[in-house]
Amino acid sequence: MMSAETPVQAWPLPSRRKNQLRLRQLRVQSKTQIGSFWRICLTGDDLQGFTSHSFDDHIKLFFPDAENGELVLPEVGDQGVVWPEGKRPQSRDYTPLAYDAAANTLTLDFFIHPGGLASGWAEKAQPGDPLVIGGPRGSFCIPLEYAFQLYLCDESSLPALGRRLAEIAAARIDAQIHVMIMADEAQAKAYLPSLAGVTCHFLPAGDADAALSALEQLAIPQQGYFLWLTGEGDRIKTLIDYLTERRGINENYLRGVAYWHRK
Repeated sequence: MMSAETPVQAWPLPSRRKNQLRLRQLRVQSKTQIGSFWRICLTGDDLQGFTSHSFDDHIKLFFPDAENGELVLPEVGDQGVVWPEGKRPQSRDYTPLAYDAAANTLTLDFFIHPGGLASGWAEKAQPGDPLVIGGPRGSFCIPLEYAFQLYLCDESSLPALGRRLAEIAAARIDAQIHVMIMADEAQAKAYLPSLAGVTCHFLPAGDADAALSALEQLAIPQQGYFLWLTGEGDRIKTLIDYLTERRGINENYLRGVAYWHRK
């Protein structure tokens, strides 16, 4: 327990920023394989004015029909997005890895795995192929200056993690940075640009018990922390419940996001 004399620093809270809701018709400019990811750069006049304020932003990708290539578009008005009856295309949420206004490109990374809608599209994608994106509707902006930071993720959220680590490195933040990755170590290292200055723990993919054990062994200070946990929904909920109920973590400094759900 903190003594009465212990000074308490007022650490900043995350903030939310709203963005204009807009659909953008883009096309594939280039495609490169980075480790176990396809890196696809999109371009198009509709990219002008795109904004993404946070590393864990999400945009929605709307895919053409796999059989006939038709890409149905909705109307966007005061009531939001309105789709033609019975014609809503399949979609997935993805992290905008990088936006270059000068080059007019948006970069997305697609984890390569069998049976995935987005992964299958990325596997076949060629320059000139169309893709419609929407968002991000809003951003959950997490300050950089926390003295202790933990990022726990699996393959699905490695792009968001990579973006955050690049931001931390560019800002020369003096902090304890812990990363727990529930994925193949060699694949993760091949993908992430740099882990310099980061305490990295590699955990078996999909093993919530291993993640829980790693958290139990992690010393978390009483203040000045921020914890970011992402991955499969049920696993993340289990870990968040442990942190809040048994470790007393302040929910204001904890972000848990289900990047996907087991069927």
